[in-house]
Amino acid sequence: MISHLTHSTTSYPTSSVERKWVLIDVSGKILGRAATEIANVLSGKGKASYSPNIDIGDYVVVINAAEVKVTGRKDLQKIYTNYSGYPGGLKKLALGKAMDKSPVQVLRRAISGMLSKNKLRDRRLARLHIYSDANHPYISRFEKSKV
Repeated sequence: MISHLTHSTTSYPTSSVERKWVLIDVSGKILGRAATEIANVLSGKGKASYSPNIDIGDYVVVINAAEVKVTGRKDLQKIYTNYSGYPGGLKKLALGKAMDKSPVQVLRRAISGMLSKNKLRDRRLARLHIYSDANHPYISRFEKSKV
């Protein structure tokens, strides 16, 4: 008799998740703001059925990663560090040089830092496809949605 007074949360099974393909052009956008937008799509935060413990995010194809911008002097002052664990094994790389070397990895690292640090993170990053220019092999995925 009291069941009508209590609210219950409906949980969606992962088999019923319908994933869409989202194309995001980051040319001229700020690195951190674009990474936040992409991380929200990957985690499914824009969907009404969002739950933090269920992976309901969409596939994301990012194009023009080489044309992403940073503000201020971050290209000189932001330093990425890598440590091998051995003495003298600390490698430092400025953001500007990292963008020259691989803009795809810079954007992937920024998006990875915006995602939740849990078991779903690797699955969400596996649905992320980043390309430094406008050419990508997933054109057929988006032609259907233009109708």
